[in-house]
Amino acid sequence: MAFARFVRRAIDDAREERGWTVTDLATHTGVGRSTVFRWLAGDWQDYPELAKVRGFCAALDLPVAAAFRALGLPDAGHVPRRRGDDAPVEADVRVILERLADPTVPAEEKHHIRDLLRYLARRPVRRAG
Repeated sequence: MAFARFVRRAIDDAREERGWTVTDLATHTGVGRSTVFRWLAGDWQDYPELAKVRGFCAALDLPVAAAFRALGLPDAGHVPRRRGDDAPVEADVRVILERLADPTVPAEEKHHIRDLLRYLARRPVRRAG
């Protein structure tokens, strides 16, 4: 619901500062009215399409990182490093985030990526020894 609150604030600010209706917002951001209403309702199967989130933020001069945080994702261009030997992992995570944000990647493939990530995130950690 944090993302729904983020979208609500963005819409309210656009209405107050720019005089935009939801239709105007959809036109300027490239995000359809129905998508905006689904975001407001928190109604999405998986994460919203990250490319649409980026376009929404860009059109409204909002930080993409704030939207990603509201979705529970790492910042768009920054994946934290824990140790010096994590560089390959960081690169892999960046590639995954780019694939999820790429509008040319089929929705089915994005769904499989998200399912696998959920599985890995919920798996118990096995300690050595």
